[in-house]
Amino acid sequence: MPDKKQDLIDQKLQDLNNDGVDRRGFLKCMAWAGTGLVWTLSGGIPVSRAFAKSSGKDVDKSADFSFVQISDSHIGFNKPANPDVTATLQTAINKINAIPHKPDFIIHTGDLSQLSKPSEFDTLDQVLRGASAKQIYFVPGEHDMLTDNGEQYLQRYGKGTKGSGWSSFDHKGVHFVGLVNVANLKAGGMGSLGHEQLEWLEDDLKGRSASTPIVLYAHIPLWTIYPDWGWGTDDSEQALSYVKRFGSVTVLNGHIHQIMQKIEGKVSFHTAMSTAFPQPAPGTAPSAGPMKVPADQLQQVLGITDVNYLVSGRSLAIVDSPLGASGSSASGNGGGPGGS
Repeated sequence: MPDKKQDLIDQKLQDLNNDGVDRRGFLKCMAWAGTGLVWTLSGGIPVSRAFAKSSGKDVDKSADFSFVQISDSHIGFNKPANPDVTATLQTAINKINAIPHKPDFIIHTGDLSQLSKPSEFDTLDQVLRGASAKQIYFVPGEHDMLTDNGEQYLQRYGKGTKGSGWSSFDHKGVHFVGLVNVANLKAGGMGSLGHEQLEWLEDDLKGRSASTPIVLYAHIPLWTIYPDWGWGTDDSEQALSYVKRFGSVTVLNGHIHQIMQKIEGKVSFHTAMSTAFPQPAPGTAPSAGPMKVPADQLQQVLGITDVNYLVSGRSLAIVDSPLGASGSSASGNGGGPGGS
């Protein structure tokens, strides 16, 4: 019987609504083609539809709530890859404000700033004040801890958090956990959660029903994507062992400035596009870093992530939307230039 169930899962993962994306591949880079996917979890089996085939409005009508993830705003960055990151962040906020359903809140998965300067945080705050969703949750990226070990960040965005900024909250039956894996990060090194935070996480999840949907979010991916560039977290395996008993787990990250997804058991991993600039697909350049694309293509490799939850059915839908996409249309083909 287990083999038959696994065969069914493999079949669904291999050919989901004929959307042209092979979910069995360990990594799939879809940002370059401006791909958007709607993800739904039903009975532990992920099902997706290309964004262009499903407007997202069908999901919205039945969703108990939605939220938006943005990441890697890098306010203060002014190199050729994007000389006006404030403008593209504003475009992202405008896109969020245009979503037919008003998101309950926004999660920012780090690198709010480029150099953790007060003026950069001031500019970020000014832009975010225009968002329709007034509640915003943050975790820091390594760029938010460059000059003062994160003190400025914690003063502004870390009220009520523990340690270097980790925290958790509940919303309409879903438990959210914000983790920090950028403290004491060495250049090019892997992220780390550390013993104190791992103990806190284990305690935070204790006593919760296994049927509770869990969302973990952190800046650096909590799965190993490309160690040579530090795209992973050294002690993520221990953190993920604490969520194995839960029936629905979603992990949202930033840092790599492109969409990559993986499904491992009941855990769905998802990295978001940046609102500032793209980075190369892993292994396709000498090193990670800002990647210049033609100006008329920039907004196709920047974007936001819109997440809808149907709590009663333990369903999840994730829609990635490039800033340059009009309405809810996006390509349904994975890969593209630089895809992996």
